[in-house]
Amino acid sequence: MSSALTVAAVQRRYVALTALRWLPLGITVPVIVLLASARGLSTTEIGLTVAVHSIVAVSLELPTGGLADAIGHRPVLVLSAVLGAAGLLTMAAAQDVVVFALAYGLIGAGRALDSGPLESWFVDATHAADPAADTTPGLSRAAAASGLGLALGAVLGGLVPLLAEGAGSAVLTIPFLLAAGVDVGYLAAIVALVTPLRTAPASTSAAAALLRGCRDVPRLIRETARLTRDDGILRRLLILSAVSGLVFSTLELLGPLRFAELAGGVTEGTAVFGVVMAASFAAASVGSVLAGRVRHAAGGSTAVATAAVALLAAVVLAGTALSPVLAVTAVSYALFYLVNAAGWPLRQQLMHTRVTAQHRATTVSVASLALQAGGIVGSLAVARLADATSDTAGFAVAVAALVFAAAISLRLRVPVGARTVG
Repeated sequence: MSSALTVAAVQRRYVALTALRWLPLGITVPVIVLLASARGLSTTEIGLTVAVHSIVAVSLELPTGGLADAIGHRPVLVLSAVLGAAGLLTMAAAQDVVVFALAYGLIGAGRALDSGPLESWFVDATHAADPAADTTPGLSRAAAASGLGLALGAVLGGLVPLLAEGAGSAVLTIPFLLAAGVDVGYLAAIVALVTPLRTAPASTSAAAALLRGCRDVPRLIRETARLTRDDGILRRLLILSAVSGLVFSTLELLGPLRFAELAGGVTEGTAVFGVVMAASFAAASVGSVLAGRVRHAAGGSTAVATAAVALLAAVVLAGTALSPVLAVTAVSYALFYLVNAAGWPLRQQLMHTRVTAQHRATTVSVASLALQAGGIVGSLAVARLADATSDTAGFAVAVAALVFAAAISLRLRVPVGARTVG
């Protein structure tokens, strides 16, 4: 049982699972947009297929988060890994907009399922081991692990097509097959490491437990919605999640195309972007570890720390948007990930202090829903803007959004004496 685990053991499991969770995404990041482009999709069409991912994730975020709160973390995580692997295999075979959209839909469903349960399991298992334990160090280390997993994946995804024999879109499918294999390994790790925190009575079958859990989902969603409505801090955190979704969808859509242009070709751009993303994800790991120091430098204020991070992120992203030099663009791109990552553990820790274990997974899913909603705006509106004008204009939207995030962050101050429930 998870109650027998120590805080350190829970943290080690969470960090390892987080790295495995993000490794497949890192493998596909350098090639996913370029594969679609090589198979004839325009930037707008690619944006539409990416939007399918976000729409599916948005549609399933709250029900799946509530399901995890109702029936437990592990069953939902297992299903998420299965859907993720299916989506990756479908992506490798896709030749047109419809199949690409189907693949993104499967991946989006898997992402919705795993957005809350793993983090919630970590927080709840940590508190089961020690109710007074601080989860911030674990969240920071897991964020660093996700960066390292993404970095390793980006190196593999970027270099494998360059080293493989052949040309065209065929070699770009290899990273997707590799990522699907890693997803299978992640599934096995979930079964082995995510021990249940809540169990059904011995006389209850798995089907009955699932049915009962599904009936509880609407109630958990309603209660979480009321909690979010009544808590100004949570509302502002959701706005910041939406802004992050817009910014990252812009980077994921326009970044590969920009580096392919600067590098002089799709294959060369894949290799260059793989290295850049590896450096960026490694930088994000460093930024995540520095979160506590950033807050200390801000006088212990999460509001001031996250505002400063957002403003600095806007400055370095402007360098990516404006520089015509490959090396300068690469450095500024990586710096954005380093700076931006320093704010995430602080916002997550603040969010967890506003909710109880009963609604934790659902609340994390609400935040992920906001992230995906922002991603839809980026995938559709920014992609169309970039097609109609230039990539620079698309990046400019992301820069403006970060400045707005800095202003919102200043209002994350918790009143003195306010009650926290995490």
